[in-house]
Amino acid sequence: MISKRFPFLLAFIIVTFGFLPVQSQTIIENWTPEAMVDQPVVGPPAISPDGSMVAYIIRETKMEGEESEFLSHIWVASADGTMNRQFTRGDQSVSNPQFSPDGEYLTFTSRRSGENQVYRMYLNGGEAEQITHAENGVGSYAWSPDGNRIAYTMSDSKSEEEKTREKEKRDVTVVDTDFKFSRIYVQEVEADSAKAIYEGDLHTSSFDWSPDGETIVFAHQPTPKIEDRYKMDISTVPADSGSVTNIIDWEGTDSSPMYTPDGSSVVFTSHGGELEAIGLQDLYVVNLSSGEVRDLAHTYDRNASIVGFDDNSQLLIQEPRRTVSALYRVPLNGGDPTLLTEEDGIYRGFAVSNDGSHVVFNYQNSDQPAEVYMSELGQISKQKISTLHDESEFPEMGKTEVLTWTSEDGTEIEGLLTYPVGYEEGDRVPLILMVHGGPAGVYSQSWTGAGSIYAIQYFAEKGYALLRPNPRGSTGYGKEFRYANFQDWGFGDYEDLMTGVDKVIEMGVADPDRLAEMGWSYGGYMTSWIVSQTDRFKAVSMGAGLSNLVSMVGTTDIPGYLLGHMGGPYWNGNMETYERHSAVYYMDNVVTPTQIIHGSNDMRVPLGQGQEFYWALQEKGVDTEMILLPRTGHGPTEPKLISEVSTRILQWFDQYIER
Repeated sequence: MISKRFPFLLAFIIVTFGFLPVQSQTIIENWTPEAMVDQPVVGPPAISPDGSMVAYIIRETKMEGEESEFLSHIWVASADGTMNRQFTRGDQSVSNPQFSPDGEYLTFTSRRSGENQVYRMYLNGGEAEQITHAENGVGSYAWSPDGNRIAYTMSDSKSEEEKTREKEKRDVTVVDTDFKFSRIYVQEVEADSAKAIYEGDLHTSSFDWSPDGETIVFAHQPTPKIEDRYKMDISTVPADSGSVTNIIDWEGTDSSPMYTPDGSSVVFTSHGGELEAIGLQDLYVVNLSSGEVRDLAHTYDRNASIVGFDDNSQLLIQEPRRTVSALYRVPLNGGDPTLLTEEDGIYRGFAVSNDGSHVVFNYQNSDQPAEVYMSELGQISKQKISTLHDESEFPEMGKTEVLTWTSEDGTEIEGLLTYPVGYEEGDRVPLILMVHGGPAGVYSQSWTGAGSIYAIQYFAEKGYALLRPNPRGSTGYGKEFRYANFQDWGFGDYEDLMTGVDKVIEMGVADPDRLAEMGWSYGGYMTSWIVSQTDRFKAVSMGAGLSNLVSMVGTTDIPGYLLGHMGGPYWNGNMETYERHSAVYYMDNVVTPTQIIHGSNDMRVPLGQGQEFYWALQEKGVDTEMILLPRTGHGPTEPKLISEVSTRILQWFDQYIER
């Protein structure tokens, strides 16, 4: 049982025995952003080959004094839940736990020696032993089936010329040249060095060993450019190095290859030969002998993530379904997917035992934080493995429920409504409209007490109701719904949001004179758009938001994504589309006090997008403030900065809305 915390003092990662008191009972007296970020979080599990042991990550925070970082360590438990102990320690995080094929070792990655390397430890104790010595650190890794080798990805090193130029301060960058490719290396476990198993420039993402250990199948793109993910193909290569054999080279993205248990075929996800910028992952299987490719039954959302195989060699996949995330079985010989998880909530992080009889996973719902569970494969039950929150004490929570309403054009929209803490029926309260990113994101029934940029229960405790809609364009509602905002940003989706607010007002919950809004990324785009179309909100907060699609498309690191949504570049007779959907061209309408929060190093939605809108608001005389998050890309990753976002937003709202 997890009982209390003490600082991690050991310089080396060592095994601990029994039920040592190293993890605190979580006690939160009030929902504050700091307390919510500071609570420990359980990560995805791994299962031993015989199914008798489970390993999983617990992530804690270090927020004392000048520290602001997360620290992750491994716990191991017996599958029956009778034993649960901390396995690694130290001041360096560990990640990606995997059991060796013989079940004797647990491996993981850590930066304890500088670069990220693979380490192994005996399950029954001992020091951690470094296996890999990758010059630039290990990306992903996987054991060979016989347990004698490890394959891993590593990015290219700098050339001697590049190192010299760097020393001499002549290290200019020529964009889109001198790429550092991620390649596959294979190393004998007892050796000190590894070798690349193919020649040529292929940037590898995911890979899988064949059951006989002779071959590796991998997904690759022509360069590391993010845009080239739309050119991803699938090939095989001998595990001891040799010629690459391409097996899938369709247009668009072909990814996530995995061998079938008999090694005769490879399953994968694909855009199906179409250049697909919005998000489509259909399932296919290719026979390696004949080259025949078959498409499997379409899943509910056509957005499948491959998990593995059950004991009947049927494919297991995870996929969002409306506001939940579920596990499905998909027959390889035809037939519709079967839903295996019927309970509402979020099932994810699946790992399957070698014989395909059991699965371990994380589960959470709106009122319950994530824990690790185990189940026989069939209709999923939940046998609890981790005990992270068994003795945790949380304040009263605002209730969350699924809400549906009809948009202006008759489209059914779904979302989540969280009531204020202690809400009494008939009370009209201030309402925050939250808009997710993407636009192909989704609000799901995850733990509302989680620490994040938008600390839901913090706002609920302060008296706000929160509406989280899934407007058209969201994941989880099928391909047609996900495409429904194509070349329509700010119009149909805007009506979906506004009719959702109307619904909560009609319910007698929201006070129409005390409305606020906040959103990040595409949600931030909708923030800028909303204030250019209506004055019904008293205050808004725009996080990493787009305000000018014309300047956005040429400066973001993913221009293809916006091109897909807008129907092509603006100079190809399409300027009207870009301007029509950009808030900066409607500044005459804007009167709403607008806070802008942006990462100073954001490449996805460049800082200029926030600056353009901030300047326009100032020129217009609209109340505004702009907050820059240092050391931050498209979203904060440091716990103190994460908690700072909600704190600053509430301070802004409090200036304009009476609670």
